[in-house]
Amino acid sequence: MKPQFFVAALFGVSLYWMYLLYTPFLLTMTIASLLAISTSNIQELFEKYLKSRILAASVSSLLLALLFFAPLGYFLTTITIQLNNIDSKTLTQIENYLKLFIETPPVYLEFLKPYVADYIKDIDINNFTSLALSITAKVGVISASFIKNAFLVIVFYFFAQFYSSIIAGFLKRLVQMSVDETTLLAKELSSVMGVVFYSILATAMFEGILFGIAISFMGYNGLLFGIMYGFASLVPVIGGVFMWLPFMIYEFAIGDSNNAIFIAVYSVVVISIIADTFIKPLIIKDINERLLKDDDTKMNELIIFFAIIAGLATFGFWGMILGPAITAFFLTLLKLFEARSAECKR
Repeated sequence: MKPQFFVAALFGVSLYWMYLLYTPFLLTMTIASLLAISTSNIQELFEKYLKSRILAASVSSLLLALLFFAPLGYFLTTITIQLNNIDSKTLTQIENYLKLFIETPPVYLEFLKPYVADYIKDIDINNFTSLALSITAKVGVISASFIKNAFLVIVFYFFAQFYSSIIAGFLKRLVQMSVDETTLLAKELSSVMGVVFYSILATAMFEGILFGIAISFMGYNGLLFGIMYGFASLVPVIGGVFMWLPFMIYEFAIGDSNNAIFIAVYSVVVISIIADTFIKPLIIKDINERLLKDDDTKMNELIIFFAIIAGLATFGFWGMILGPAITAFFLTLLKLFEARSAECKR
């Protein structure tokens, strides 16, 4: 056997065992790497002013944890505590209310009764308590899992930022591509991911704040439900409906029609129409212009939009990062193949 074949076989075996060893962390490491690529400009800015790579990576990691993971952690922790503190008496009251609501719906919902009759008969309302307890347990497990994964993402993110130049230099030497091609690939991926990440963060915070302010005046926890609305708004078109519709129905159910009408009109007019339709594109455009100075690196907004939808549908929550990254990487490779084909024809 030739030495190069033997070395290749050893590399293949070691690669397989490395895959088995790090399989539980592959998604976490991928997300951390993509977030590091998205925020590379912030890391460069911190390095410039702090004059220390390790200090810059630490500040970047802390900032990511505070802006992105801390709100989600607060939301999941609060929801878990609230659900675990619900006593059986409260669940029984909710169960009785649902029974009455299904049997004798309000006048404004009676037109739906013929359409949902077939579905209602299949619902075993007597199992509501056990179902609620089961959901509570699942939320607790999801919360613990998310906090663990968030911690690992922050750790991997720190190392990705700290060793970014070393890793980038190694990959450039490893791949069989020219310096111009590797620069184009890195620049395009970093630019698109930066626009996606900052746009997601800015618009989610903006719409979450608007909803949180309104809901706090109604006596609810504005911080908690503002965070919930912010992340729900990541689901295009219908995301916000999942937040304001339950509030509207609940307020109608307790007889406060003024609050119900207010939250519905406010959410549709102020958030969905004014903020989401008119202000959100301006935010994305401003971020796009600030980050992408070169027209060659810009990706069509519709492509990014559908990439986020596809990512959410395929990978769940982390799909909003993975979808655009995979799409940007693929389209950049197509550009490289196009450039090489043009050179071959000359």
